[in-house]
This record gives sequence, structure tokens and C-alpha cells, in this order.
Amino acid sequence: MEFPSEAADFRPLDVAAELLALLHDTTTEPRADTQLDALTLAVSADLPVLLWGEPGIGKTAALDQLAAALELPLTTVIASVHEPSDFAGLPVVGDDPAEQGVPMAPPDWAVRLVRAGRGLLFLDELSTAPPAVQAALLRVVLERRVGALRLPPGIRIVAAANPRSSAADGWELSPPLANRFVHLQWTYDHDVVVRGLGGTWPKAALPRLDPGRLADAVTFARRAVCGLLTTRPGLVHQLPKNEVRRGGPWPSPRSWEMTLRLIAFATAADASRDVLSMLVRGAVGDGPGLELLAALDRMDLPDPEALLADPAAAVLPERGDLRQTVLDGVVAAVRKRPEQSRWDAAWSLLVRALETGAPDLVVVPAATLAALRRDDWQVPAAIERLSGAVSLARRADQAAVGAGARR
Repeated sequence: MEFPSEAADFRPLDVAAELLALLHDTTTEPRADTQLDALTLAVSADLPVLLWGEPGIGKTAALDQLAAALELPLTTVIASVHEPSDFAGLPVVGDDPAEQGVPMAPPDWAVRLVRAGRGLLFLDELSTAPPAVQAALLRVVLERRVGALRLPPGIRIVAAANPRSSAADGWELSPPLANRFVHLQWTYDHDVVVRGLGGTWPKAALPRLDPGRLADAVTFARRAVCGLLTTRPGLVHQLPKNEVRRGGPWPSPRSWEMTLRLIAFATAADASRDVLSMLVRGAVGDGPGLELLAALDRMDLPDPEALLADPAAAVLPERGDLRQTVLDGVVAAVRKRPEQSRWDAAWSLLVRALETGAPDLVVVPAATLAALRRDDWQVPAAIERLSGAVSLARRADQAAVGAGARR
């Protein structure tokens, strides 16, 4: 039944559309978001990214927002509903196949991307794509080829997948395909969700690279990766034996090259430690990634010889584990070349560490340094300043051990 007075003024779906427009009218704000920062840095580095997360936590929405913020046209391809020929191309027989061959015609979405020259290709539901489709995606992800068509450099690739336990008819990713991605675990942040539902989401922005740091960033990244692989050659290639782990990040020459690129970009952008950790572990896996991060920490540590040369100007790391490593390195340097002046300088460094950090960190280095004393060496006054703290720390340790034994 129609109400004339109402029909003349509006249509019900027009009002519904207006309400929907108001619901979609959101804004963005700068906000620290490790996941988003890692995603934008990997996109900036032109590496394929795979977001892993449970259904409904906003992976697709994050890509929509990222594309809008970066002003890139978004092309979404649901991998699980496509045939291998949609990525490898369909054969097109010409007038003389014997002379011209049979070219592989690309699908329409690939043609649109090439015409645009730039864009974000979003491969959704990757873990529900059957093995034949995953095989066809290999050239798309690595070589940027769809049939006979090459995607331009302005195209970035991001994929999303659900864990097999929560994917509809899910498959584990094949090792060759998995090894072509930087894997990021995507979770939701309660505060981000609440504020976003209120109309304000975090702002996605490409990292700001410092032009003056580019050469040093490349040198630093190469030194870090090559230094680790020189001392740990077994990490160059480790194909996991477990099928589930093969579908995630694991070390290979390809993924180490991606890691080197990520370190260079993170260094040039002065990215946080958390962002770098997420990216490195997403490229080569947790174990090798954590080893590399530890190696990066050691690269930033001061040279023990420089500290012994001028203990008054020494700047020791704030983190307790790094400070302990530095003090142990100083004592090791004195052991390697024992001299009265170097022994005295080491005691001065231990006093400085005591004055600027936790007393328990100097207990072991002080005991080891004391054992290095030669008979003709004078005892420096610095030892008196350390003796009380070292003795107190030892008594605290002994008390803790005794309390544990009584439990």
C-alpha cells in the first residue's frame, strides 16, 4: 500500500542509503600500531605480505583502509573461487599456432591493473585455495606475471589467510608459495576496535625513509645478515619437517634476501624494535629471526677496547642483558691482554655500571676481574666502592637460593 504524501518526498531505500553513508563516514588519526606499521613498511619494500588471522578480525577492512590511505586502487581476488587458468592465463589460438605459438591471455583484473599502472592486489582466502591454484599463484607472487602479462612495478601484493583450523575446507600453504611471503600474524586490538567503531581508525601511512641514511642502511643490513649466516651456515636453508610449519615463514636464500631488504628499510625509516621483530620473524621464522635480532643487538654494542681506552666517557646500554654482555666483553678483553692499566680501567667501568644500573649485573664481572690480578698489581680504589654492593648482591642471591630450597 502506498502513502502518497510519503512517496512524493522520498523513497525508503534512499533514506537507507543516507543512513549507510553516515555509518561509513569515518576518520583516521595517527596512532602507534605495530601491525599496521609492519604492513606498510613491507608494502613500501615491495615484498608480498600474507596476513594470518581468524575470520572476522578485520584483515579485509585493514586492506581497504590501507589502499584508501595510500591512494592506491584496490583489486580483490578471492583465490579460492578461481581456477589455475585465472592466474596462469587462458590459451588463445591464433591464425598460425606453429608460427606464432599459443599465447596465454590474462584475466580482466590483471589487465585493469596494468592499465592503472599502480595499485594494491589483494589475494584473499589464500588458505582455502587448492594446491593447483596455489601452484599457479607462484609466478604471480614472485615474478608478477599473470599469463603473458607482467604487472608493473607500481603494483603491491598483499594476501590474507585463515588458519587451517578455522578456514572453510582449508589447505596448508605449499612450501614454495609460503616462502615467497612475509608472514604477519594479524590480531585485533581492543582499544583500536572500540575507537574505530566510534568512527576513528588508525591512519595508515608509508614509512618516511631518511635520504641521508640509505647507504648506511644497506651496509648495516648486509653486515647483519651476512655476519649471522657466516657463523651459522646451517641457517641458510632449513625446510621444516612439519607440514604446518612449511606453510609459514622459514629460512631460505630467498627469505634471507627479503629479510635483508626489510632490515634496510626499517633502518632507513628508524622503525621500532617491535616492528623489526615482527617483520624479521615473519620472513625467516621465529628461531632464525630471534638469532638475527640478537646479532643486531650485539652489532650496536660498544667496542670493549674503546671503553677501556676512555672509561670516563663510556656510555653503557640501558637494557640489563646488553649491559651484562658489554661488561663480560670488557673482562674478556682484559683477560686476552692483561695489563695493569687495562685492569684498572675495567674496574672504573664496573663502578660506572654500578652507579647507573642494577648492582647485581657487576657481581660476576667483578669476581672474574678480581681473579685476573697479578701479584705486582696495585689494588685500585675503585674496588672499595664496589665491594659493598657486590657483597650485598651476593647475600641477596644466597638468600633467594636458601628460600627456594626451603619451599
